[in-house]
Amino acid sequence: MNTLNYKTDYPLLEKHPDKLKAMSGRPIGQLTMENVLAGTVKMEDGKIHKDTLLMQAEIAQSAGDIQIAANLRRAAELTNVPDDYILEVYNTIRPFRSEMEDILAVADALENKYGAAETAQFVREAGEILQDSNRLKHNR
Repeated sequence: MNTLNYKTDYPLLEKHPDKLKAMSGRPIGQLTMENVLAGTVKMEDGKIHKDTLLMQAEIAQSAGDIQIAANLRRAAELTNVPDDYILEVYNTIRPFRSEMEDILAVADALENKYGAAETAQFVREAGEILQDSNRLKHNR
C-alpha cells in the first residue's frame, strides 16, 4: 500500500472510494440505499474492513495524530476478534473485576490467538495501571 497523506487523501470516501470495502469484501460503492431496500446488503456489509481502518491510521499518522493512529491500528486488529470476546476483554480490564493473571491471560489470547499484538500491549498496560492504583479484584 502506498503511504497515504492527510492533505491529499482525506477524506477517503471522497478521494479513494475504489479502495474502500466492507468486512465482507463488498466494495463500498455497492452499499447503497437501493441495495439495502432490495435486501442484498447483509450485516457483514455494515462492518468496516481492517484495511480501511489501517488507511485511516496512515492518514492520522501523517497529520500528526499519533494517538488516533494507534487507536485505529488497534481497531483494525479487533476486526478479527469475535464481538463477544471483545466484551470479555472490556470487562476484564474494568476496575475491581479481575486479577493480574486474568488480564495477562486475555492479553496473551489477543496476541497469540487473534494476532492483535498492539491491543494485547494496551491490555497489559491497563493491567499495570490497575495494579499500581490498587484496583484489581482483590483490592475491592
